[in-house]
Amino acid sequence: MPPESDDNSPATSPRPTPAQADYLQRVNRALDYVLSNLAEPLPLELVAGVAGFSPFHFHRVFKSMTGETLQQFVQRVRLERALTRMTHAPDRPLIDIALECGFQSASDFSRVFRKRFGVPPSTFDIEVFRADRRERWQGIAAGDEHRHLLEGLPAGENPDGFVVRYVELPARRMAYIRVHDPYRPGPVVEAAQRLMAWADAHGVGGHDWYGYMWDDPDIVAAEDCRYDVAVDITSKPNLHGLGEVGEHEFAPMLVAQLDLRGGIDLEVRALDWIYKTWLPRSGYLPAAQPAFEAWHGRPFEHGMEHFELSVQLPIAR
Repeated sequence: MPPESDDNSPATSPRPTPAQADYLQRVNRALDYVLSNLAEPLPLELVAGVAGFSPFHFHRVFKSMTGETLQQFVQRVRLERALTRMTHAPDRPLIDIALECGFQSASDFSRVFRKRFGVPPSTFDIEVFRADRRERWQGIAAGDEHRHLLEGLPAGENPDGFVVRYVELPARRMAYIRVHDPYRPGPVVEAAQRLMAWADAHGVGGHDWYGYMWDDPDIVAAEDCRYDVAVDITSKPNLHGLGEVGEHEFAPMLVAQLDLRGGIDLEVRALDWIYKTWLPRSGYLPAAQPAFEAWHGRPFEHGMEHFELSVQLPIAR
């Protein structure tokens, strides 16, 4: 979970203007489409149409708002998803991973991988890479005084006695505000406050609240990570996001769930345990959906140092 705010938080971006918010919602719609269809061809014309732009204007808008061209973004997230697959299914054939992540062939995957990381996927040391990424995001998310709260839990250890429950979730529709580079103190709390105000104004403030962690910071650079603060609007078919508030539909899914009451250190240990210990022994693979937090109540309802929530990991059947 991204860190809470503190008194020394850097200034965050102001609320977008209506025009900026419209463009943001369109780009987020394109991002959601890409992330849900990575295994399929993603030509510029198709994704631009999803966002409601001409290809020429979409190319310019997308790069100005994300810092990457669409092609660069697609290639990066395909590689990151492949790294996740390589971590959690080390015995899976690379050709299967390549095709699942949208590469045309094993040779295409190897060529792109080598260009990015300097070595072919067959010789890449994923554990060294993840350790380096973790050290970097810990440095961003916590100072020296609190860094120990983000220390990893070694594989095989379960000092908290975590027990997974399997939960079938129905199809749902979420209204969300997306936070980029969420491990800086402050932005997630501010986004939650803005979305709660929107939700209260539209009569859904008492609905279920979630936090979607689209990226694993042990693989994805912290500045490229995305986190969505979200509220369930399934029961309000005529309610739609507007401006910076987007909406996303999730299909029915099976999740592995851990119920937690404690500090951020407990959640970090829970995520480490479910990925490093439970998942490899479970016989499941993570589904192509983000892991998420299901808040018990509203976001940060129990303060900034104590959290009551369920960690939910979508798993492939």
